[in-house]
Amino acid sequence: MRIVTLISDFGLKDHYVGLFKGVLLSQYSMLNIVDINHHIHNFDIVHTAFVLKNCYYEFPKGTIHIINVKTFHEGNNHFIAIRRNDHFFIAPNNGILSLAFDEEVNEAYQLDLEEKSIMGIKHSIARAVAHIANEKPFKEIGTLIQDVEKRISLQPVVSHGQLRGNIIHIDNFGNAILNIDRLLFNQVCGGREFSIFFKRTEPIKIISQQYSDVPIGEALCLFNSSNHLEIALNMDNVAEKHGLKLDDAVIIKLE
Repeated sequence: MRIVTLISDFGLKDHYVGLFKGVLLSQYSMLNIVDINHHIHNFDIVHTAFVLKNCYYEFPKGTIHIINVKTFHEGNNHFIAIRRNDHFFIAPNNGILSLAFDEEVNEAYQLDLEEKSIMGIKHSIARAVAHIANEKPFKEIGTLIQDVEKRISLQPVVSHGQLRGNIIHIDNFGNAILNIDRLLFNQVCGGREFSIFFKRTEPIKIISQQYSDVPIGEALCLFNSSNHLEIALNMDNVAEKHGLKLDDAVIIKLE
């Protein structure tokens, strides 16, 4: 069975997810549909890209990933399909994929759309999934285009004696995840002593291995499962307690 993953901002209170799955299975019944997240913040392509980027690679090669967020906005209702790292991605042409992969998408195919309606788009996506599942030539899935929408995400800034990052995600536990990964941290810090400053708190001077490395309620920094630097409180909500928000700056000063 072909694995298909779904990411959307549909939520689970309404019938939208069930309707979409029905359309997919009507086109190709031998699908193993996996729900990744249907609680994306409404129309938030940055949140969408973060979720996609940090989980797709754990699925088997050949998986089809469908992203359905911010589809009928800014006058753009076209979906595109791309192939990357032996995975397939079907998403609206609104910049999500450029944010997820931090690089330009050079080869994309715009799906044929018989009618410009919500159901027209769903059927278009379902036909594309069936096309891939039947192992038809990928280049025949749609029309090759060059004008793929691009968006630029906040990037860490390295200057003399410090590394400046930003909060790019706050998870369900209130942990604040930064746009600084383990590789960049090691390259910049290079084994030197450091102090991590956020809001008006005492700096954190070590990287923990797990949340329980500090007493309950105390702050810590660690590299999470996606290898991003994360600020947390042991068994508490750091974002709520310290008023942390998306895009807030975090400074790492080097000794």
